[in-house]
Amino acid sequence: MMATATSGKIGMEGTKAIAALAAEIDNASRIALFTGAGISTESGIPDFRSPGGFWSRMKPIQYNEFVRSEEMRREAWRRKFATDETMRAAQPNRGHHACAALLRAGKSTAIITQNIDGLHQASGVPDAQIIEVHGNGTYAHCLACRTRYELDAIRATFEHDGTTPRCRWCDGLVKTATISFGQAMPVEAMRRAEAEALAADCFIVLGSSLVVYPAAALPLLAQRNGARLVIVNREPTEMDAEADLVIHGAIGDTFAAAVSQLMP
Repeated sequence: MMATATSGKIGMEGTKAIAALAAEIDNASRIALFTGAGISTESGIPDFRSPGGFWSRMKPIQYNEFVRSEEMRREAWRRKFATDETMRAAQPNRGHHACAALLRAGKSTAIITQNIDGLHQASGVPDAQIIEVHGNGTYAHCLACRTRYELDAIRATFEHDGTTPRCRWCDGLVKTATISFGQAMPVEAMRRAEAEALAADCFIVLGSSLVVYPAAALPLLAQRNGARLVIVNREPTEMDAEADLVIHGAIGDTFAAAVSQLMP
């Protein structure tokens, strides 16, 4: 079944699509929620991978470049702080709050997210219920001993004299806690994400283009294990033809409207 919701004001097609989405949520016993950049663009955070996005204007820094080159580490931190104000200013939107509502209601046990912005945490979801397959950009950590570092102190030093951070305990390189291009995926996060996918009887994609692997393989893993697959995204994805329900429209408004039908 494919349904299309209009962006902005919901019309008749949108109303039917939202009713169909509400039915999928209501019929499910355990929902795996999978969120991508599209849910956070509605909070004002740019999608780096889309046409005109950051990566189309500036070549990404590879993980091995960061590790071996002080110049590239300095450039990585410069870019981070140049874009950080947008992330810090962002607030959770209706989509984030609807995800949190489903967890509180016991319809879902965790959110699998490709996002690094911390907006699910800001919506009230505990860290333990958020599986960040691409890491988190709101703090940094040592690549060697994993000690956590907050960004404000790093920024103050960097902007004062351009010094890139090293770990105070082991002198290891300190990097934002994100997964860079060429960096290994987090083993434990991926293990948990796969377990959630296999345990679900409904897998809902919210705002992901489903082109970044291995995380993008999770929806079909769930479906092949018997789960219903639902995709809510503004643009078509390569998996639309495989899904049981597809809705093209504003992610936050569409998903929140469906959830509110069940939990006013």
